[in-house]
Amino acid sequence: MAGRLAGKTAFCTATGAGIGRATALAFAREGARVIATDIDVGRMAGLADAGIAECLALDVRDTAAVRAMAARVGAVDVLFNCAGFVHHGDALHCSDEDWDFSFDLNVKSMHRCIQAFLPGMVERGRGAIVNMASGAGPSKAVANRYVYTATKAAVVGLTRAVAFDFIKTGVRCNCICPGTIQSPSLDDRIAALGREVGSAEKARQMFIDRQPMGRLGTAEEVAHIAVYLASEESAFTTGQSFFVDGGFAL
Repeated sequence: MAGRLAGKTAFCTATGAGIGRATALAFAREGARVIATDIDVGRMAGLADAGIAECLALDVRDTAAVRAMAARVGAVDVLFNCAGFVHHGDALHCSDEDWDFSFDLNVKSMHRCIQAFLPGMVERGRGAIVNMASGAGPSKAVANRYVYTATKAAVVGLTRAVAFDFIKTGVRCNCICPGTIQSPSLDDRIAALGREVGSAEKARQMFIDRQPMGRLGTAEEVAHIAVYLASEESAFTTGQSFFVDGGFAL
């Protein structure tokens, strides 16, 4: 089915790579006018040629910049919050700076964007917010993902709170909880782990082995769920966590 987002404007963060990029492209293919943002404009090369309406620089850790962007863009139908960072370490290897950075980028950035774009949705009586959580945190713990797990559990709570508070306004808020997804970010983590365990190949297999399906997911597989949550097909769905995890939560 095509055109599921026809006539809608979607604002997306972290569209330079991985799930963010795949979702922005999927939104555009379904007919949305997509405003793609990333802290590094250069990472969004090729998106305009693929049908993305605008590619703009945005640091989601900058409250003033987020508010200015919302004023510039105006009301949107879909807000896709994807910016995030995976910290490696347990409770004894997480500094205050690591903790603050992770919560600022993984959680407070969503608060900033929601606070900036939600009023326009409420005023028009419609809107869909889709937040990126993770299988780590909402469903289970993962080794050496102490603060990351905490942030993603917080995203689920944030999502439910927004959904509950604005359920009468026509605005819906849901989140996606992926398993291990092939992406440039994962490649970086594999390279780092490879230095610890002796080879990148061994490190990659370790990530694959924790997926019950025996493979990594793709960014496009996550984007399919994002399209559903952004579209009218999910009009009766709010406050929910959607697991795209290859059985990781089982």
